[in-house]
Amino acid sequence: MESSETLFARALRRIPGGVNSPVRAFRSVGGAPFYVRSAHGATLVTVEGRELIDFVCTWGPAIHGHNHPLIRKAVAAALEDGTSFGTPNRFEVTMAELICRFVPSVEKVRMTNSGTEATMSAVRLARGYTRRDKIIKFSGCYHGHSDSLLIKAGSGALTHGHPDSAGIPASFARETVVLPFNDTASLDAAFAANPGQVAAVIVEPYPANVGLILPRPGFLAHLRVSCTANGALLIFDEVMTGFRLARGGVQEIEGIVPDLTALGKIIGGGLPVGAFGGRAQIMDLVAPLGPVYQAGTLSGNPLALAAGIAALELLEESMPYRGLDALGRRVRDALAGACKEKGLPAQVPQTGSMFSIFFTPRAVHDYAGALTGDAKLFARFFRGCLEAGVYLPPSAYETAFISTAHEGAAIDRACEVMASVIRSL
Repeated sequence: MESSETLFARALRRIPGGVNSPVRAFRSVGGAPFYVRSAHGATLVTVEGRELIDFVCTWGPAIHGHNHPLIRKAVAAALEDGTSFGTPNRFEVTMAELICRFVPSVEKVRMTNSGTEATMSAVRLARGYTRRDKIIKFSGCYHGHSDSLLIKAGSGALTHGHPDSAGIPASFARETVVLPFNDTASLDAAFAANPGQVAAVIVEPYPANVGLILPRPGFLAHLRVSCTANGALLIFDEVMTGFRLARGGVQEIEGIVPDLTALGKIIGGGLPVGAFGGRAQIMDLVAPLGPVYQAGTLSGNPLALAAGIAALELLEESMPYRGLDALGRRVRDALAGACKEKGLPAQVPQTGSMFSIFFTPRAVHDYAGALTGDAKLFARFFRGCLEAGVYLPPSAYETAFISTAHEGAAIDRACEVMASVIRSL
């Protein structure tokens, strides 16, 4: 089998940057990406046969670990009947019922092929429902790469130093108002400056594409009150957090009811999928019932939904959230303890099975705070962990994920490795 080095050299000749998603390029941490041959449980196996403890978890979907036998069995069974039909199938109905049962704010839901499609469609629906044009978003929150939302974005856009993408007309950007996360005064001022013009506020309730940032007490509740008072819709982008932190997502944890919710990742069980849903009154504006057009040839794909149904049913059966939080706290304590011992200023935000590390002395509450972290020091930390067999997101501005498969030897070894690398910095 070819080496990662050879495969990357081939990729560079035919794929921009050699990768099909920018953060995979390793540019901010140095070196070239490795190529994976297989994955199982908490482990990635490279084409060279090297085993890595994985805290990327395909950027969130693998909450049960890689290649879970029940998910694999569900896909195999669906595959027996075909790969795609272009007509309604039974998996779509089951998935819709599961989502609406798990997430009470969602009365009706439409499947898409990605989280980007889900957020893009939710914004279009909000504009169609309110008959307004402006959208409020928050610096560092990444809602996919649609034109309206790729303004001051996180994720790969931030990692590579281009939070405002080329190719987005200035006229589009003018319809997007960007505010600091956790700043209620700025939100109030934005509504006051744009009376009757704001269609929606879209937010990652726990921003996770700029590292992990947690909301200050009362911030999300203020969003809800402000949107209601100003006739705007509140859109929760729970593509990452949905089903990962609680069965009903952050909105269950925080007790906030958004008007629309974007979902993805876990509901595909590792296959491409997305969804957006909310109040029936709003969702009924989507074609064919209403004038807001949205479509997708592969939306509701039977293989993707079979995998996602198996993933959600596993969550319902096992309810692993308390155990995942315990694993998250173990990682947090190991990282924070090692940094304190070494005398390195660091912040280690963690909630449930999500965590990150910022090498900065100040608490991080927003995009500006995230940028105070020492990205060069993070790169050294990343390389040291990778060399010792632990794979973290290859960016100082991404969030790491834990799966149920990490419990036991994997989490023990990973904590030991990460603490040791910090002590060596």
